[in-house]
Amino acid sequence: MYILLFLPLFTAVSVSAQQKKLAQTAMKFLSVSVSPRAAGLGDALTAIEHGSASLFYNPSGMAWQESNLDVAVGQTQWIAEINYSVGSISFRPGSGHLGVIGFSFVMVDYGELEETIRFDNDQGFLDVGTFSPSAWSFGIGYARKLSERFSVGAQFKWANQFLANSVMGIADGGDYVRENIEEGVLAYDFGVLYKTGFRSLNFAVSARNFAPEITFSEESVALPLTLNIGVSMNMVDLFTQGANMHQLLLSIDASNPRDFSEQIKVGTEYVFLNTFILRAGYAFPTDEQGFSVGLGLKQSLRRFGFGADYSFTDFGVLSNVQRLAVRFSL
Repeated sequence: MYILLFLPLFTAVSVSAQQKKLAQTAMKFLSVSVSPRAAGLGDALTAIEHGSASLFYNPSGMAWQESNLDVAVGQTQWIAEINYSVGSISFRPGSGHLGVIGFSFVMVDYGELEETIRFDNDQGFLDVGTFSPSAWSFGIGYARKLSERFSVGAQFKWANQFLANSVMGIADGGDYVRENIEEGVLAYDFGVLYKTGFRSLNFAVSARNFAPEITFSEESVALPLTLNIGVSMNMVDLFTQGANMHQLLLSIDASNPRDFSEQIKVGTEYVFLNTFILRAGYAFPTDEQGFSVGLGLKQSLRRFGFGADYSFTDFGVLSNVQRLAVRFSL
């Protein structure tokens, strides 16, 4: 019943995404997967509860955290030696009766690049030094269970991208004329998660990166809006409901991005003794991204919980991407 309330909105998002996709969006760092658990599952995380890190995928998943405090920090070694540093924290006042409040951040280091401008010389360009692009976002989210089966969540985030203090020309005195190429925008994500009541089967939808267009110099571009629909289930429940020795999670997402073709994402997660974790995932169609694999470890000591995750994704001619994160809960 609750999902019917959201269907008109998600249908509108889906229809708008049917326009010709030209791979022209800004702030693409907002669509990069930063969780090693998600990456190990082929990014099929929409219908999975993931504590504070749910803010990066489906904020409604945060509503189901069992601890009063959840903290996650991680590092992603992206292609072209681009590094992502991420973190999230969530807490549930009133033991969850008032919902769950969370904060997230992403910081991107693109490294140092050579800057040139066109010039009338033998080379056809003039070397004017180096520049260091950067990007970051900071978000505040809230999630709440509306019933024992249904949760909603949203996140508002400020995203900022600095491209360069670019040389636009040369003044009569020989000094460089520069322009600061930087933009910020308020974007938001939201989602719903529904526990069907059939064993552990979950159904969820999310939309990420809603925002107005931004303008760099004279070019207006949109953010990488993405609609996701997902299902997940612990397949062991089909045989022995509530088994604790083994868990075999299967998750499937259908993703409809603004700037490239629709994708199907499939991931599996095997947990042994509620401690040792193996993951594998695949998304298709893609140009270079191949299979993903991951490892995890989690342990609880009374009220204190600890976890660590690692993932490896093959990106073909673009080499590979590795992610590492640790998580604490109280």
